[in-house]
Amino acid sequence: MALEHAILVSLSERAASGSDLVRRFDASIGFFWSATHQQIYRVLGRMEGDGWISSETVAQPGHPARNGQRKKLYDVTDAGRAELARWIGEPTTPDAMRSSVSVKMRGASYGDRAALLDDLRRQLDEHTKRLSLYEYLAARDFPEPGVLAGADLDIYLVLRGGLLMEEFWIRWLTEYLDAHTSNAHTTKEPR
Repeated sequence: MALEHAILVSLSERAASGSDLVRRFDASIGFFWSATHQQIYRVLGRMEGDGWISSETVAQPGHPARNGQRKKLYDVTDAGRAELARWIGEPTTPDAMRSSVSVKMRGASYGDRAALLDDLRRQLDEHTKRLSLYEYLAARDFPEPGVLAGADLDIYLVLRGGLLMEEFWIRWLTEYLDAHTSNAHTTKEPR
């Protein structure tokens, strides 16, 4: 997936300024697709040049226009909607579980296992915090998921995917850490 598609999804939900998009990435889309502030602004310029989005300069609420407080508000064009529809309809190759942490776990016997275990404990803490955040968001934003439809249902189901993914990582990291804690004195390192 290209950053462009994540931005098109976000702007399809609601027109936004670059700073609004940055906040959205920090608060929601960024849980699944990350981008720096600089990347977002650079891609916005390219997307506007490609005709996928348009911008309008508007006064910022609470800031008098005479002081020059204006911002660009981006919205999806017909060409952008067509590109997003094309991309959504394109077959997706299932992602193999590719991650550097998986390779490090497999090769731990050949390196600094203690450093890896410390890193896995840190990651477990991050996943636990993220799970708590997702649970909070689900309870706050979707108290009655059974009545959702359309875009709200899509957003909720992606959040559910995030919840399930965090639960997976917590279980797997805990299992790995517990196994190495209980076998710390009996594990024989390969030659």
